[in-house]
Amino acid sequence: MAGRSSILEHVIDPKRGDLSAELARYILTLDFPRADHLRYAELAEKAQQGILNDSERSELEDFLNVNDFLAIVQAKAKASLKNNNSSAA
Repeated sequence: MAGRSSILEHVIDPKRGDLSAELARYILTLDFPRADHLRYAELAEKAQQGILNDSERSELEDFLNVNDFLAIVQAKAKASLKNNNSSAA
């Protein structure tokens, strides 16, 4: 069975660099705020220790899902900028 990020890759097709340069540059600026990075680290540590409660496990899964989404759209953004640069040459 395909994972969620794999299915999302089928929809977004990150290897096809067809975003405008402006949109691609914007997407590359997207990131979690510092407080979320700290919360993720805290949840990841608790997961390593095996002490996450159900609510924390759900929160960690949300972080991982959003991170997967960002990785996919940012890969598409990078491919788009590469494609835009080679088209301009």
